[in-house]
Amino acid sequence: MRVVDAGQVEALLDYPSLIDRLQDAFREGCEAPLRHRHEIGPAGLMLIKPAWRRNGPVVVKVANVFPGNAAAGIPAVQASVLLFDGATGAPLAAIDGQALTNRRTAAASALAARHLARAEATAHLVIGTGQLAPELARAHAAVRPISETLIWGRNPAKAAAVAETLAAEGMAASAAGDLKEAVGRADVVSCATLATSPLVRGAWLGPGAHLDLVGGYRPDMREADDEAAAACRLFVDSREGALAEAGDLIRPIEAGVISEEDIVGDLAELCRGECSGWSEARTLFKSVGMAIEDLAAAELVWSRC
Repeated sequence: MRVVDAGQVEALLDYPSLIDRLQDAFREGCEAPLRHRHEIGPAGLMLIKPAWRRNGPVVVKVANVFPGNAAAGIPAVQASVLLFDGATGAPLAAIDGQALTNRRTAAASALAARHLARAEATAHLVIGTGQLAPELARAHAAVRPISETLIWGRNPAKAAAVAETLAAEGMAASAAGDLKEAVGRADVVSCATLATSPLVRGAWLGPGAHLDLVGGYRPDMREADDEAAAACRLFVDSREGALAEAGDLIRPIEAGVISEEDIVGDLAELCRGECSGWSEARTLFKSVGMAIEDLAAAELVWSRC
């Protein structure tokens, strides 16, 4: 069995190729039961996510989410991905799950933006300063002509550090001081936080803006307010997953601000052309993560090993 470390994953999964692979995967579909969730005491959560396709490999990801890790400078998500031969069940590879998750999560957001953000979008705001923040900036720059990247975080020093990393790679990146002002000037707003109360207000979004909500994975987590949900055309990666886990949709539905029927489409329907993408209206994409993304990324890694 081959072991693929984080550095190899990052080298093998360039964003243009990964985004295209995800597009194909969502068009084709796969078998992906709803993930298992297990509370690990008061501190953590274990997610077990299998996926497979006919005449193809089988993947299982085990992801442990421990939000308290941030205080110790350790990533909140720790994960491993196992890839098996679909004909024999034999193990093929053990892949660094943290690196793969970061890449495929950012790529899925960028894939949604390919369909939902206006073609001439140039200003991208990333809210959050964790490991996903620079990945989201890189991924969105692969699908839109981003010429200005803003990073905002509760800790200005961390936001500046992320911006400096991206600037060193040649991106026009800087830390944002005022969140309201930054949201208003951005064509695309990506949130990757563990917030439990809204950071983005719908009233702040500019005309035709695209709001990309990545961080929340429980009903009690919120990155945007009810007005944002009401003001945007709504899209998700998975209806089943989002309606079970995404507080950014569950809470406004419970409040009667929106209904389940207001979700225009999911990522598979967008990729298959079964629903319309960007118009002049504002759009909101809420992702909770899907095993099909892990499968597609793992297949791409394996094909390039």
